[in-house]
Amino acid sequence: MISKKAKYALKALKVLTREYGKGPLLISTIAESEQIPKKFLEAILLELRNHGILQSQKGKGGGYYLRMPPEEVSFAKIIRIIDGPISPALCVSLHFYGKCDDCSNEETCSLRNTLAKWRDASLEVLENKTLVDLL
Repeated sequence: MISKKAKYALKALKVLTREYGKGPLLISTIAESEQIPKKFLEAILLELRNHGILQSQKGKGGGYYLRMPPEEVSFAKIIRIIDGPISPALCVSLHFYGKCDDCSNEETCSLRNTLAKWRDASLEVLENKTLVDLL
């Protein structure tokens, strides 16, 4: 399950995708459009900016805009930025691998194969859906 924060990020990115190429949007405009608490949205947009998804512009006519074409930004990328690993367990994560504390041997773990298939099925969808698919 994705977090509310990730859901809000995708909703905000939908607005920015719809307005792609038209200039920056104010946080308040995005917040009102998608009914996202403004303070929460500020933190989300800053995080996306810090990871290179968004660019911001200060001053009159300022706001946030997509730094890259929306067809280049996958759902998987956004969810990883906001929520971290997509996989159901760290031992099968592609980008956030970690050894399980309760597993003595990954090679003989009876769960690992199924968890890897779960990860692959989720990634099949999330890697192939981009911000354009939100419109």
